Amino acid sequence: MASLSVPDLMEEYVEKVDERKQEERLWDASLDDWLPITSCRTAKWYYSAFHNVTAMVGAGVLGLPFAMSQLGWGAGTVAIVGSFGVTLYTLWQMVEMHEMVPGKRFDRYHELGQHAFGERLGLWIIVPQQLIVEVGTDVVYMVTGGQSLKKVHDLLCNGRCKDIRLAFWIMIFAAVQLPLSQFPNFNSISAVSAAAAVMSLTYSMIAFFASAAKGAHATAAADYALRAPTTAGKVFGVLNALGAIAFAYAGHNVVLEIQATIPSTPEQPSKKPMWRGVVVAYAIVALCYFAVAFAGYYAFGNSVDPNVLISLEKPRWLVAAANLMVAVHVVGSYQVFAMPVFDMMETVLVKKLRFAPSLGLRLVARSAYVLATMFVGMTFPFFDGLLGFFGGFGFAPTTYFIPCIIWMMLKKPKKYGLTWFVNVFCIVIGVLLMLASPVGGMRQIIHDVKSFKFYS
Repeated sequence: MASLSVPDLMEEYVEKVDERKQEERLWDASLDDWLPITSCRTAKWYYSAFHNVTAMVGAGVLGLPFAMSQLGWGAGTVAIVGSFGVTLYTLWQMVEMHEMVPGKRFDRYHELGQHAFGERLGLWIIVPQQLIVEVGTDVVYMVTGGQSLKKVHDLLCNGRCKDIRLAFWIMIFAAVQLPLSQFPNFNSISAVSAAAAVMSLTYSMIAFFASAAKGAHATAAADYALRAPTTAGKVFGVLNALGAIAFAYAGHNVVLEIQATIPSTPEQPSKKPMWRGVVVAYAIVALCYFAVAFAGYYAFGNSVDPNVLISLEKPRWLVAAANLMVAVHVVGSYQVFAMPVFDMMETVLVKKLRFAPSLGLRLVARSAYVLATMFVGMTFPFFDGLLGFFGGFGFAPTTYFIPCIIWMMLKKPKKYGLTWFVNVFCIVIGVLLMLASPVGGMRQIIHDVKSFKFYS
């Protein structure tokens, strides 16, 4: 056999490297066809609308009257309306940046972060924050779903039935999530998400009209003094309220993943239908948030519960229906926030750990996630404290200021121009929220733990 020359050996080596790269590209393409975020790109603009409504109008809206009771009319109104404006702006930035590189789509939040900060640093900046948000939200929704089901039971029984622990209601809610978690991608849960969006609008209007009617017919005016009697309590209450408001504006952590399901061409980029859906979603968000926050605080003042529907007792059948709608809604919301987590889990299992993509792998991994969030929710069912803690620690960075930082790095707006000042303002507000509100949320959790018996 004749010996090969050095150029021949180099050519053979290059051919093998090219073959290996081609195999890896084919593997990645087939994996993209299996992973939840990239497996289907046929969504319509209205899918974006109800996915965003489902993601945003959830547990957060029910906690806004409680946040108002910790801030008062003036500061509460500024915080809720101001957050609406800031988050709409940063959401627009993310929609615009989805396809800012010609021929490439940033289908996941961390992919945009990697483009801005670098492959490794971008992953470490975005993924931990995104997981805190998405897993934390699913834990809160486990608690919310269980509380709502328990409230329906208590209202309908009216003292005639045996009391059932909250832990069991959380288990019932988790039992519904187990089969739903096997739906492969966002488009496959579009009907669930649409139903959840309708429920969110309906129960928000029930909370609004019931609260307004109660406030109008009250025999004595509600007390609008700040909720806490002590100075320290007022300070920590303000911090917790800011975190709860940050929690309410939560759609940014799934917006790129939702946009990834919309088809895109150079003539018709995905940002056009996506933004159309976002505008519709934010109109519904404004209607729900402002109505529930102001009417709930108007009716109950500083005595409002962390979940405003718990404060409402009459008409009994209407409040029971609203709580059932909350349970149906958070069923869909849980799935919207879980889908990016499923995508991350399955990517690691297949790409890093070399498991074969299969229904069995999906069944085990996703079921384990649902059971884990159920266990944490059963162990720490502190609704108001969880809102404040996760709202500040996770939602403030990913919602308020990381999009602005990426925008300034990639778009490079003129220094000291209007766009530059707007982004700096959002960054400052977001950083302050991130530093301050988890303190209030943690204090609220510690306060609740004092009178709480685990699994009682």
